[in-house]
Amino acid sequence: MKRKSKFSLSTAQIIMLSFALAIAVGTLLLLLPISSKTGKSVGVTDALFTATTSTCVTGLVTLPTFSTWSIFGQAVILILIQIGGLGIITVMSGFMLAIRKKMGLGDRLLIQDAFNLNTLSGLTSFIKKVIIGTLIVEGAGALLYMTVFVPQFGATGIWISVFNSVSAFCNAGIDIISENSLCDYATHPMINAVTCILIILGGIGYIVWWDLARVLSEFKRKKLKCLRSLTLHSKIAITATAILIFAGAALIFIFEYDNPKTIADMSLFDKIQVSFFQSVTTRTAGFATLPQENLTNASAILSLLLMFIGGSPVGTAGGIKTVTVALLITSAISTVKGKDEISVFGRNISKNALRKAVAVLASSFAIMFISSLALSACMKNTPALDILYETVSATATVGLTRGVSSVLNTAGKLIISATMYLGRVGPISLAFALNISKKSHNIVKNPTEDISVG
Repeated sequence: MKRKSKFSLSTAQIIMLSFALAIAVGTLLLLLPISSKTGKSVGVTDALFTATTSTCVTGLVTLPTFSTWSIFGQAVILILIQIGGLGIITVMSGFMLAIRKKMGLGDRLLIQDAFNLNTLSGLTSFIKKVIIGTLIVEGAGALLYMTVFVPQFGATGIWISVFNSVSAFCNAGIDIISENSLCDYATHPMINAVTCILIILGGIGYIVWWDLARVLSEFKRKKLKCLRSLTLHSKIAITATAILIFAGAALIFIFEYDNPKTIADMSLFDKIQVSFFQSVTTRTAGFATLPQENLTNASAILSLLLMFIGGSPVGTAGGIKTVTVALLITSAISTVKGKDEISVFGRNISKNALRKAVAVLASSFAIMFISSLALSACMKNTPALDILYETVSATATVGLTRGVSSVLNTAGKLIISATMYLGRVGPISLAFALNISKKSHNIVKNPTEDISVG
């Protein structure tokens, strides 16, 4: 009888180890002298930080990307961003499909866990559509960017356009234009529009893509009634995304309207587009058209909330996700109203989904809090708001900073690197990966007792 290996890995452990392996390989490649513009190897800590922020599609950098890394180094970073955005399991599955290798049950389980899907059916088609859809969107984004960057930078503008498009779609926020991100293009309509569209498309989630495509294909036949056929997931993701983006933009517009350090001297149209961009980029993208340290405290605090929430599930964005927040808010409202069921758009939500949402919130908050405490201890003279901005940005894999990234000491770089990694693999995956105990089969249940809450 064949004995089962004691060292078999769970899908969550494989996902975590695959990200760690990508970071390790990326670190080694970025340590090569050929990766640096000066021809000299950068330090191990900075190489590790850069590989982590790229693979985890965060965007925080300790060294300016455009002036530090050679074309080879930038290519390594871009590949890591693409792998991190799509997910290593997706890339591996795509390679298997390309060489016509059949995926087994184990491979399908990996894909299911990587995308947090509820079914094993149609996974091969799903992976194909994800990869093809991603390449089409990134290609279109690159072509639109070229209309601006090629006239400005010549042939180099092609590389800049491709890099920016992949980085924006993957919600990485890393660019190779300047040290101040996209601040030089704060009022450029084309750059604003293309970047926002790419961020939103990457962050809304692939499930919503296919659901919208299905609905649009039925539009002529069923007219507006087909909008009702959207899945509950899509309805929640789209509604929550729209509310957060437009409400965030409106509040930032109000908070920054008279701020001479940001938009006070801009025209009304420019104030609107800059405010809109700030609201969109905080949804885990990380590009900046405004220096974040110049924001008012009200805008900074609002940005913290938007960053922590992030994008939607099964996409390239981070954060605790829009659907999670919508579920928690709906549950709170139902509790206040004395309802036993959690209902959204005329559908009841399972208690299991609520428990998972609570676990995601609690574990993400724990990662952010511990990271903030640790970073505050080793960066004693840094303002608390700047520390919190950095750690929330790392936890939600956003990439916005108030100037802390560039002055991090060695301990600080390691703390933020660990935070970005934990934020990317997901707190739930971490919990499952560390849970090595066997499932209990004890049918005896503990007695139930009420406690006071609130």
